[in-house]
Amino acid sequence: MEVDTREIERRVLDKVGCAISQIDDSKSVDEVIAALHSVEVFIFPHQQCCVNEQYRDKLGDAEVTSEDEKTRCRDVFYRGNAFRTFSKVLLYDIACNWLASFPASARKNVYDVFFSRGRANEIVQVLVPCLQCSRSSVHDHLAVCMNAERLIELCFLKNDMVCQMATEVAHIPKDLNSEQLNQTISTVTQLVSSIPDKVRRGASSSLSAHLFYKAVSSQLLRALEQLDLMSVVSDVGIGISTFNATFFTGQMFARICRRGSADVVLSEVIPWILKKVRSIVISRSDLDVKEILESKHGVRIWLNVMEGINDSHSLQRIAEEALNQLVIQNANDDEAYWVLWVLFGRLYDHHISVRSMFLEKFLLWKVFPICCLRWILHFAVFQSSPDCFTSEHLKSSFLRETVQRLVAVWSTKEFLQSSSTEQQVYVTAALGLCLEKMTKEDLDAAKNALHCILQGISCRLESPTYLIRKMASTVAFVFSKIVTPENPLYLDDTCQHEAVDWEFGLSATTKGFHPSAKNQRNGKFGEKETLSAPTARKLVTAKEYDISPGTMKGKRQLASKITVLDEVIDPESTELNKGSRFDEMGSDSEDSEASSDSLQPYDLTDHGDDLKNKTLKLVDLVTALRKSDDHEAVENALDVAEKLIRASPDELKYIAHDLVRSLVYARCSDIAADGEEESAEEKRQKALVALIVTCPLESLDCLNKMLYSSTLDISQRILILDVMTEAAPELATSRIVTSEQRPKPLISSYSSRNPWFIPSDIGPPGTGPWKEISSGNLVNWTHSYERELPLKSSYSTASKTRQQSSQSTTGSKSVKFQNCFVQYAAAFMLPSMQGFDKKRQGVDLLGRDFIVLAKLVHMLGVCMRCAAMHPEAWVLSLPLLNMLQCREISRHAEAHVRKAVLFTASSILSALHPSYVASALAEGNIEISQGLDWVRTYALQIADSEIDRECHTLAMVCLQAHSEMALQASRSFESSREDVSLTKTITFSPSIISSRSIKIPHLNL
Repeated sequence: MEVDTREIERRVLDKVGCAISQIDDSKSVDEVIAALHSVEVFIFPHQQCCVNEQYRDKLGDAEVTSEDEKTRCRDVFYRGNAFRTFSKVLLYDIACNWLASFPASARKNVYDVFFSRGRANEIVQVLVPCLQCSRSSVHDHLAVCMNAERLIELCFLKNDMVCQMATEVAHIPKDLNSEQLNQTISTVTQLVSSIPDKVRRGASSSLSAHLFYKAVSSQLLRALEQLDLMSVVSDVGIGISTFNATFFTGQMFARICRRGSADVVLSEVIPWILKKVRSIVISRSDLDVKEILESKHGVRIWLNVMEGINDSHSLQRIAEEALNQLVIQNANDDEAYWVLWVLFGRLYDHHISVRSMFLEKFLLWKVFPICCLRWILHFAVFQSSPDCFTSEHLKSSFLRETVQRLVAVWSTKEFLQSSSTEQQVYVTAALGLCLEKMTKEDLDAAKNALHCILQGISCRLESPTYLIRKMASTVAFVFSKIVTPENPLYLDDTCQHEAVDWEFGLSATTKGFHPSAKNQRNGKFGEKETLSAPTARKLVTAKEYDISPGTMKGKRQLASKITVLDEVIDPESTELNKGSRFDEMGSDSEDSEASSDSLQPYDLTDHGDDLKNKTLKLVDLVTALRKSDDHEAVENALDVAEKLIRASPDELKYIAHDLVRSLVYARCSDIAADGEEESAEEKRQKALVALIVTCPLESLDCLNKMLYSSTLDISQRILILDVMTEAAPELATSRIVTSEQRPKPLISSYSSRNPWFIPSDIGPPGTGPWKEISSGNLVNWTHSYERELPLKSSYSTASKTRQQSSQSTTGSKSVKFQNCFVQYAAAFMLPSMQGFDKKRQGVDLLGRDFIVLAKLVHMLGVCMRCAAMHPEAWVLSLPLLNMLQCREISRHAEAHVRKAVLFTASSILSALHPSYVASALAEGNIEISQGLDWVRTYALQIADSEIDRECHTLAMVCLQAHSEMALQASRSFESSREDVSLTKTITFSPSIISSRSIKIPHLNL
């Protein structure tokens, strides 16, 4: 047998050598075709070929062997050196010089046949390197590459060469060295997976990564199913090694995933496996699903495929994309569990790295949809399908270890500060789902779990973010159901349901799998940042950080309150309004006479008590607010406080200091009924805002002194900053109403141009001319006249849609808007910026009271926006930039503070006039130059390294504002230089120049 093999090998080499010599000596394409045909008929079945008549005799004289001998010759041809030598002639010499002249049938039958009908593993090793033919070689680079791409498309996409490769690997003899086999499989898979990266840019789209890998994956699936079916047939399955095929498939998938196309592979694999699993789950009987999956052909072979992947990164990418595809395929919990078990069941039991991937990376590092989290927990922690889950299946020790690992990370303050909101939601859901499966005995056995859970709940309840506080209340609810099932703890109204929503209303915003985010582009992640009044004040919401360039005007127009300053009160208009109200009341009473029978008796004593409780003076208002034991008096005082303050009585500025202190120290949570605390807080806040607007200097002086007082708590400090934040835009959009009196002549003239019988024109303004009235008689003995008079001040007309009243005719009124904030900007900002970094009793803004610090920085940013484009903004920007550059503020651990810093920095950029910036740079102002450069550098650093999505968005907007400010400043600087150059070129007549000299100051700037 060995002698016959050597003889066949010698004959093959002789035939190949002879053909190569003929090709080298060929003068026409037909001679080349004849040389190729002589080798083709030696190893392949004969095919009809089209050549010229003079060479048909040579084709017929070619040596033809039997079919068995051809098979042996073909095997020797591809396994030895003959094919590697002959392929170089085919792929380089013939492709460059002769292939373009081949007839279509000749190219198919005597050229392509050497690649389409040969051994796939050998063909790949000679074909793929041609895609990177060196340009410096003697061969035509473009012709070689185009021919190689054509052959690859023919072999891999039309002839399913990958399926043939898997079959060839399965038939490799078992006596072959395992290291040699592994090396061969690794080489082949590496070459196949690199094809999309090596093809030319203008190659066929079918060779792109997506389409090519999709075809490869589909062929591997068909090959595995066929091999699994053949292995159970006794006659066909002899000599088939499914282990080699699964190892080859795993290596191919790992290579493709390494190149970033795991989604393409899993988009073919998961639907195929899911279809098999669904057929089993739906039609299962009393047999265990696991036993059915291990015995069903087409599925059982996949239990070994993942073992062929020895790359941890590729394995992780496959697991992530498998979860993603299960979501896309709408798999339920039971189906997803069994798909994960088919892919990773054996690996999870035998490999520590796979267990670490599921229990640590997928629970603590990665972020998946909550449905994927449930699948991971059932597969890796509970180790049972959801439909068959019982307490007996649960491994308590495994669950306790997982809970300990989760709660150890979840309870730390560093995790709360440095992790994104999506990560917080994901880890909280993982902990909660595990706690729902635990008993009190399991919780007691978990080391330090009780202490860590309480610590994590307490630190989250202090968070300014509503979503973080909701996580704490939800975990507390589940934890209390373990400890005392009959008396669960409700910290939030949303937790009063048995089924806990672990998605927290954010089912479409989870990062990691298409998080296009419900509010996320908005970058808001659905946060509602409002604390209850007894706990803390209302905090900065995401809407407050709307810092898009050009939105200052819009923010000013959104002011809900309009202040009337220095208004000239017209007594006549006041009486007119009273009259109109009485007329309206009269019309209402007339309309209600018909239904007077349904009225109930009214107790006049109650009416008298209400009148007694009304507070009508500021002194009485202060007195009532100080009655902490009389809740009704304080509540009545808060009801009338805003209206009384906005009336701006003369004594307001003298009592403003006491009124501010009384309002700040008032405890609305004590006086208000349950559920009405927010209403009382809102009334107090509106009163303080009205006090700042009507009496700014006195009120701000008292508030700034109280801001860092040790007698206030955190809610009162936030209250002070809130009212200052609301009062600033109101002052910036103040409405001033002035009365313009018509000038009256000092000396009245009684002379009239009318005849003596016509009445005088004297009358109120707006009176019409006299008109003669016809009586209807033929003879008029007297003259009658009439004229139109203006409406009286006590008369008004009523309408169903609006109230109509006459206006005062003694003079016209003009309404104009004026920014009254700029004159008080320093009083708002400078005192509050002093002492923020000092730690004293009850005050620690840089540490514990970071919420107050964020509110303070945000208030300063709002003030800068209200003073935009005014000289005051330029003066106040320097100390504010120095404050922001403080590392304890700009690099604060809490993202809440960093968001406020970015908002204020962008507010400074939008508030500075470009001409001020240009002039400062021209004059060499170092402070403003360094401050603006710091804003840009800080925003870049935050945009590059920030985890919080809102901070990242604010940093990008801040960079945009900085670039726009720089552009406007550069334009202003260039325009100023042009003006100076025009001034230098002014020419005068010689007489003027000789008579006097003109000096232009700062001409050389």
